[in-house]
Amino acid sequence: MNIPKLKIGDLIANMPIIQGGMGVGISRSNLAAAVAKEGGIGIISGAQIGFEEPDFETNTFEANKRALRKEIKKAKEMSGDKIIGVNIMVALKNYAEYVKVAVEEKIDLIIAGAGLPIELPKLVENSNVKIAPIVSSRKAAKLIVEVWEKRFNRRPDAIVVEGPEAGGHLGFKKEELDQIEKHDLKDIVKDIIEYLKELKLQIPVIAAGGIFTGKDIAEYLKIGAAGVQMATRFVTTHECDASDEYKQAYINSKKEDIQIIKSPVGMPGRAIRNDFIKRVETEKDKITKCYGCLRECNPAEIPYCITKALVNAVKGNVDNALLFVGSNAYRCDKIISVKELMDTLKLELQEA
Repeated sequence: MNIPKLKIGDLIANMPIIQGGMGVGISRSNLAAAVAKEGGIGIISGAQIGFEEPDFETNTFEANKRALRKEIKKAKEMSGDKIIGVNIMVALKNYAEYVKVAVEEKIDLIIAGAGLPIELPKLVENSNVKIAPIVSSRKAAKLIVEVWEKRFNRRPDAIVVEGPEAGGHLGFKKEELDQIEKHDLKDIVKDIIEYLKELKLQIPVIAAGGIFTGKDIAEYLKIGAAGVQMATRFVTTHECDASDEYKQAYINSKKEDIQIIKSPVGMPGRAIRNDFIKRVETEKDKITKCYGCLRECNPAEIPYCITKALVNAVKGNVDNALLFVGSNAYRCDKIISVKELMDTLKLELQEA
């Protein structure tokens, strides 16, 4: 098949692949730029991105803003000004301020999940930034399309549809994830495409969660998706911004190690069952500092600090870390370059 380009407004990617945003610090400028250079859309995660700034412990918010600016600038320079986006979670305490920073730095695309980004069009007014909500149901897509149209006379430039096999926090209830076969990503994608057709809206739909091969990509393109979002595959690349220990944890994992966990903020997530997860199931971790990252978080009640656990992950302290993964992480078997991965996906896609 001829590989279709991914068009989001006036943004045109030669490969219909968005590299998923992964925090804390897993996808920064190095990974995003490498993906963009190979024709995909590279995404920087804005979650606690300032963890390496010298004042992160004392002035977290300013450290995050400063680091976000730096990483966007670096990614643009390294990629030769190819398509770079950011993933900014709605659940972040200073979500609107981070969006403002991204807009000021002339980011190409903002992807917003972990909550409904109802006010996002207002935050990007008078800019050329493209905006894409992450949804997990037709109901959520319908709500966003209707509210954005009514309040802001704006439609999503793309819709990312995330299924139950994604990594990190998931937009499903625990009982829904226990019956994963009833919430097949293909069915949700078809449902949302059908909804948009009914309204005669030409909004590109991006499938996300559990997509691993070029054959998988082809299957979603055949049912009408404009492209896919992939995250897990990009972790085990040389250019991924995480530590080697983090990447090796993916390679060493087995299928049975990957499980649904309850995040400190009450949301279900998919992670590797390591020593850390086993420990916090029975004893509360000592929390010495609150980083004020998420709105719905009470340090007095949570079993561990998610910022600390994710910073440990990116830095390589994997035995004391929360290791978020997609359902297919156990299939990663070696560290390769982004170019090699993209070439492989391209070949598989053509063959499919």
